[in-house]
Amino acid sequence: MVRSVSEDDSAEGAREVYTRIRAAHLHDVQAAFEDHVARLEWTRVQIERYRDQRLRALLAFAAERSPFHARRLRGLDPSSATVADLARLPMMTKRDAQDEWDAIVTVADLDRQGAERILAEQQWFSYTQSGQQIFSSGGSSGVRGVYVWDWDFLVSAGCLAWRTQAREERRGQPMPGARLAVLTAGGPPHASTPLFDVPTAPGMSTVVIPAGAPFDEVLAAVAAARPTHLVGYATVIGRLARSAVAGELRIGPVRVSTNSEPLLEEDRNAIREAWNVPVHNLWGSTEIGVQAVGCGHGEGLHVCEDEVVLERVDENGTPVAADAPAARTLATGLANRTFPFIRYDLGDQVAWLPGECPCGSAFARVADIGGRRDDDFRYPSCTIPASVFRHVLGTDPHVSEYQVRQTAAGADILAVGAPDVDRLTQSVIAAVGRHGLSDPKIVIRVVDRLERLQTTGKLPRFIPLR
Repeated sequence: MVRSVSEDDSAEGAREVYTRIRAAHLHDVQAAFEDHVARLEWTRVQIERYRDQRLRALLAFAAERSPFHARRLRGLDPSSATVADLARLPMMTKRDAQDEWDAIVTVADLDRQGAERILAEQQWFSYTQSGQQIFSSGGSSGVRGVYVWDWDFLVSAGCLAWRTQAREERRGQPMPGARLAVLTAGGPPHASTPLFDVPTAPGMSTVVIPAGAPFDEVLAAVAAARPTHLVGYATVIGRLARSAVAGELRIGPVRVSTNSEPLLEEDRNAIREAWNVPVHNLWGSTEIGVQAVGCGHGEGLHVCEDEVVLERVDENGTPVAADAPAARTLATGLANRTFPFIRYDLGDQVAWLPGECPCGSAFARVADIGGRRDDDFRYPSCTIPASVFRHVLGTDPHVSEYQVRQTAAGADILAVGAPDVDRLTQSVIAAVGRHGLSDPKIVIRVVDRLERLQTTGKLPRFIPLR
């Protein structure tokens, strides 16, 4: 369909309005960096004192303005609540967040119908009159959700995502001409581009490259950008690193940040081999924002405890000991007052890391997120963890990308590269057989490219039977 001139003018005008407001928003993020970078030096006492005050403020606000949360918080005194008191509340599920949308949102001029209308009508990212942004995501679970980020929440999320890197930049020598390549969804309705297209150093320029484009286009765009800094989906940056190792990409980033997908060991190793630079892995969600970020010095990810409360719980939502197995991870986001998530089931599996990080931070650490419990394949006779497939497919040097789709008796696998299909098939059969799946039916097909999710550009690595 050919647009009329007026339609084109309207789209361009809306984009210009967004760009101007976005510029103001980025100034707020840059101003807030001063506070956030200083927080990285806090003691445990400072972290916990600040977190408890933020939690009380959130609970009081949600109880007053959100009918959904008012019901859940009945009997709890927000003015004296602590993290331990959260265990008295029921879990909040993905279904709750979408079915109870109008009862959760705390502003009178926004409802689910209005949010959907914004998503349907906007031709680029946009702000509401009250300064909110509306995003939609299928997430790792594949279930569509609609979310609201208010002005202060995006400032908080942007600082959490970038404050560790910003601190490291300030400790080093100024880098004139710094260039950030942002490999994310690229356009609306996903939140990744507004969150990660943030300069971390004075004078840094940024370029957004849609991660879902054909890989040869992504490769050419990154080469042309000559970035000093890379941020984006872990699978895309991992593949770029393998291209660099193969001599197909000549760039020299000084810092790499990965997000939105599990950073698998094969991708981390490729990044290390290609560029040997600090890697800041990030664990986040559209619902909570940023939950934890790697410092580039030690193992795992530092939990953003000043803005997020994490609980490892059993199937009934009861907290478990740090060294005990957990069925799920619940998150309470302390920054989003417009659409509060309190004891929200993230769907990810996490494990606390003991000991002090070499970076000296007092913020607690979790191990790198290996994937969601939803990634595991459940058969009548056994459950095969996604890591079983990762170990075989991710260590084959002739496989640059892969996707595993569960079947009734095994799995169908798509592989990009030039593997020995017969040998790889037997290796996968042996691996899943050791985990209890008898006579598994494994089919591996070599393809030129994998289809990423159209709206987000993410790669669904494991697709279980529903």
